[in-house]
Amino acid sequence: MSVLHLPFLTELVAIRHDIHAHPELAFKETRTADIVARELTRYGLEVHSGIAGTGVVGVLRKGSGRRSIGLRADMDALPVLEKNETPYRSRIPGHMHACGHDGHTTMLLGAARYLAENIERIDFDGVVNFIFQPAEESEAGALVMVEDGLFEKFPMDAVFGMHNWPGVPAGEMVLLPGPVMAGTCAFEIKVRGHGSHAAMPHEGIDSILAGAQLVQSLQSIVSRNVHPCSSAVVSITQFHAGEAWNVLPDEAILRGTLRSFTPQVQADVEAAVERVVAGVAATFGAQISVTFDLRYPPTINSVAETALCHRAAVAVLGETAVRNDEMPSMGAEDFAYMLREKPGCYAWLGNGPGVAGCTLHNPHYDFNDAILPLGVSYWISLVKTALAVDH
Repeated sequence: MSVLHLPFLTELVAIRHDIHAHPELAFKETRTADIVARELTRYGLEVHSGIAGTGVVGVLRKGSGRRSIGLRADMDALPVLEKNETPYRSRIPGHMHACGHDGHTTMLLGAARYLAENIERIDFDGVVNFIFQPAEESEAGALVMVEDGLFEKFPMDAVFGMHNWPGVPAGEMVLLPGPVMAGTCAFEIKVRGHGSHAAMPHEGIDSILAGAQLVQSLQSIVSRNVHPCSSAVVSITQFHAGEAWNVLPDEAILRGTLRSFTPQVQADVEAAVERVVAGVAATFGAQISVTFDLRYPPTINSVAETALCHRAAVAVLGETAVRNDEMPSMGAEDFAYMLREKPGCYAWLGNGPGVAGCTLHNPHYDFNDAILPLGVSYWISLVKTALAVDH
């Protein structure tokens, strides 16, 4: 098998551009979900809507086999103001498909159509569940689908996901066994000092100074508390304090994220943050508290399913185009929740050079239409590989 010829490629591009022009945020993907349900129905699939609110699952069966797999695409956009000038640029101010979920949705639709239209000549036996998921961006739509009974309503032996990846050449894929994306935890630190006149700092407890010390000290956690062969990131992303030029404020708020690949490293980093907070509080005489909000767990590919995906990708792209030498990403992905329930693999499909802002979550990002046939072909190859007929 090689890259498939798609006679309906022009239609796929039009769908992708239409979804791109009408981005919808988490759990509000009603228009996108309607397009997905309409297309799947047109292809002849069994269609189930309303899972986790706006999620859609299309089911295609062949043969009498009981084996079943899930193929997942995300549908939501980001609250980003698009700065591209393409004819299909976002028509919704402040909303944008800056991560390529429009392309992910379109590739999975293309795979469903190709499989349905060629079902008699494609050799597989079993059930394919095409999962169109809402709310990947920070709202854990995958978890909501799982809690809404995804795997009870649609039993699956394994589940697979794919994301476009700027910086990896188009025509190449990355498949990593084990951790591929980090888990993420948000945190908030409240520094309670004692307000005073800016000219008389000795009469107060400076919450800004204590907060500044926290910013510095927290950066020592990874370098001095995490094993050098492990990985973690501590990032302060917000610092809010004060309103007047001549007042040292009572309170400062710091927020940020912790990222790691294992629960043990996550626990160690959280404990180190608490120690730093307690130490800075004692040093400055301030009252400081920290709260953690665990978001996504690490995305961990199972070894057997990654090997299966490798065979499927090689069949399409060739051995040298399927890479396992890329570093895992400290970005997070809620597909991790599905992988906690079922074995599977999350793949990266090269989107081409990440230049001129064409990087994920950038206002100049755009999905590369040239990789649509590659994604469709990979999905079809994976179905044939995972649900191969026993002769």
